[in-house]
Amino acid sequence: MALSQFQIIKSLGEALSWFERELAWGVPASELNHLTGRIGELYTAMFTYGQMAPDPKQRGYDVVSADGQKISVKTVTSSTQVSFNESTFSDVDRVVVLRINAKELAIEILMDQPASEARDSMRTRAGKLVFPTYKSPTQADNLPRSDLQITKRADAGQIQIRQYENGTVEVLRDGQLVAPALPLLRELSMELGIDHLNSTGTPKNTRHLGDQIIRELLARQQEASPQDE
Repeated sequence: MALSQFQIIKSLGEALSWFERELAWGVPASELNHLTGRIGELYTAMFTYGQMAPDPKQRGYDVVSADGQKISVKTVTSSTQVSFNESTFSDVDRVVVLRINAKELAIEILMDQPASEARDSMRTRAGKLVFPTYKSPTQADNLPRSDLQITKRADAGQIQIRQYENGTVEVLRDGQLVAPALPLLRELSMELGIDHLNSTGTPKNTRHLGDQIIRELLARQQEASPQDE
């Protein structure tokens, strides 16, 4: 039975909540492969306005987009590569590779390309097509914090929220780094009346929610400060 977009979004939100709960219980993200795979497929079905493949063991693909494209979806957390079965790759129209950032509870799209173009980014090994998912060491996200400029910051009691030039948000309580920061940011968002969900019903990640909280705190501080005579 086909799922409505609302059902897909709701299922995605529930899967993300369960993923977050498992992490809070101390389960490593690398041991949640079945759950992360489901999250990736639901996320892809959502943004392509598609449906899950009719058969869970469907040959070569996982999602069918609204325009009929057969999409092979791979989702990683810490793995440095994903592989595709070379013998069934001809049945695929489009390839989507996702990474779930367990610290920020964010979903990153590493690849979204037609299968013919995606094939050029892969190497063949033992009947598999392998695509590397590691980040380049030159990317700003991997720079030490000391090399990045803090562009915005705001305080809420003993809590300080900082945003760096690459968009990364970190939270300190009594001068100590809080990691993961998202649970505390969600508590602050409730106190400030900020919705921690996107318009699609999916949870905002650390960057998005942290940025909104900083803006709200700074706006309140400005309103509370004495006006110039």
